[in-house]
Amino acid sequence: MANYFSEEAIVLEAHPKFKGVQIAKFVGKEQGSPIGSSILKIDPGVEIPIHTHDESIDSIYCIKGVGQVFRDGSWQPFSEGDYCFIPAAQEHGVRNTSDKPLRLFVVHCPPLF
Repeated sequence: MANYFSEEAIVLEAHPKFKGVQIAKFVGKEQGSPIGSSILKIDPGVEIPIHTHDESIDSIYCIKGVGQVFRDGSWQPFSEGDYCFIPAAQEHGVRNTSDKPLRLFVVHCPPLF
């Protein structure tokens, strides 16, 4: 079955781990999907700390805003239209370095949720 989410139907809720981050979950384990997809909204000045996913890749597309992504051992600029692929077990993180929200589209494979 196809899933469709209109912009008006996308509901952001508090992220279960990171203060200052909101998440809208689309598909994942609950739907029996082999991937998990979501939108993250990161408030100004907020950082998702450096971490790894032992089994999941992270695929991150910046929809809107300006920040940095930690990849290959250092923080790198990340802004609207940029894309970053993080292989499983590699350190990564994201932080909002601006005074406006940072909005990301994220895909995990296999899904985290």
